[in-house]
Amino acid sequence: MGKPVLLHSLLLSGLLLLAGLDVSLVNADDPYRFYTWTVTYGTISPLGAPQQVILINGQFPGPQLDVVTNDNLVLNLINKLDVPFLLTWNGIKQRKNSWQDGVLGTNCPIPPGSNYTYNFQPKDQIGSFTYFPSTGFHRAAGGYGAINVYQRPRIPVPYATPDGDFTLLVGDWYKTGHKALQASLDSGKSLPFPDGVLINGHTQATFSGDQGKTYKFRVSNVGLKNTLNFRIQGHTMKLIEVEGSHVVQNMYDSLDVHVGQSVNVLVTLNQAPKDYYIVASTRFTPKKLVASGVLHYTNSKTPVSGPLPAEPSYQLHGSMEQARTYRWNLTANAARPNPQGSFHYGKITTTNTIVLSNSAPLINGKQRYAVNGVSYVNADTPLKLADYFNIPGVFSTSSLQTVPNGGAATVATSVIPTSLHDFIEVVFQNDENAMQSWHLDGYDFWVVGFGSGQWAPAKRSTYNLVDALTRHTTQVYPNSWTAILVSLDNQGMWNMRSAIWERQYLGQQFYLRVWSPVQSLANEYFIPTNALRCGKAVGKSH
Repeated sequence: MGKPVLLHSLLLSGLLLLAGLDVSLVNADDPYRFYTWTVTYGTISPLGAPQQVILINGQFPGPQLDVVTNDNLVLNLINKLDVPFLLTWNGIKQRKNSWQDGVLGTNCPIPPGSNYTYNFQPKDQIGSFTYFPSTGFHRAAGGYGAINVYQRPRIPVPYATPDGDFTLLVGDWYKTGHKALQASLDSGKSLPFPDGVLINGHTQATFSGDQGKTYKFRVSNVGLKNTLNFRIQGHTMKLIEVEGSHVVQNMYDSLDVHVGQSVNVLVTLNQAPKDYYIVASTRFTPKKLVASGVLHYTNSKTPVSGPLPAEPSYQLHGSMEQARTYRWNLTANAARPNPQGSFHYGKITTTNTIVLSNSAPLINGKQRYAVNGVSYVNADTPLKLADYFNIPGVFSTSSLQTVPNGGAATVATSVIPTSLHDFIEVVFQNDENAMQSWHLDGYDFWVVGFGSGQWAPAKRSTYNLVDALTRHTTQVYPNSWTAILVSLDNQGMWNMRSAIWERQYLGQQFYLRVWSPVQSLANEYFIPTNALRCGKAVGKSH
């Protein structure tokens, strides 16, 4: 199930109304793809010991979504777990449609034994993305998968069509079950070091190709905690796309992929016909965890041998230098025909600056994580529903300041209010010794600067205001800062969070409310007719 179904718009409108979905999203020019996914527990042994995981349609990882720009995805998610559940679509912008974002600030979780039908588009997007559970600590149990968004046939890409396309979901993994990990966090403890690294749910995987041909590798870090370095023995990689941005096509021996990030590379099988190691290993950690796969030449008669290819000798500074080499391909288009460089982001005056400092305070004797001294706590009512129905007392727009204040850490359901069409500068200040990874739902953003030490306004002179790439998740190096620019052109309630899930779970997140007093379908879609109600929104009607 999942191939596009082309239907006349009037017939389709009737079918969607019967299904309880919003006909305002109907566009007869864009195909519809229908899916039914069932979420269950299962027992597998990814690191050699049996453990409970989350399966989707019996699969771990979950089914791969292969779609085309602007396809309409209608996905009925059936929850057969014993607890409420949601999926979020990491990197899919949900244009005008934060109702479908699948996080606790926008959606009521799906109760056990019930279902919810998502209805969304990868509007004007291409690239490699992922989905995963946003509820509780389910992400540590699996339930994740790939979303590959291909360009429309009339839209060219700045490279020859590859001879094959491989998806690699890499990430660190715990042998301990997700319920025990969550209980440990709830008791005030931080998580231990993970037990291993997986590639597509296994410690080993094989990818086969013909000598002389070129293949696309889509690499996403779906782990919980650690940056991973990705490399292929004896082969260089041509970076072509990062989270929907076509980039200057530099060659690399290895790439650092931080938690929540995705990269696409081309690899030409131009070596002697034998098998070669593929390696994903943790970076910047005292103990090294490694998963190894195999790049198999179809005419090979020689198995892999010898030591695994070593990780790069450079450390944090070298990794930052590598990140600075990621540049927008200004003449290439993305999902639209117009070149990426036609939007001159560096010439736009920012409306305001937000400086966000992460920290790891103890609050009431328990480990928490905070942003500008505020540790986020989930409300029993999604913030989006509270905003729509004007329900007071659910979230605060004054608890989280837009610059660090140095005060004692507190807890709050924090929202930063912004206006539609603002153009903002956000600085992530990391004064900890740990790598950070920050994600924003609903958007991609220009990563214009990295630097060590403390950010100051004078650092703007170092910004890349010409060809910085756009992406949805950026790393912030220890005792360093990262600066981004964001064009707030997507109305809604949007989660800004640590992609390192322990930190997100214990409070390193908040929401951006992007709002306009003009309520129009030109700005935002209506509330879906099938939207679940929970908390203080129970019984509320449209």
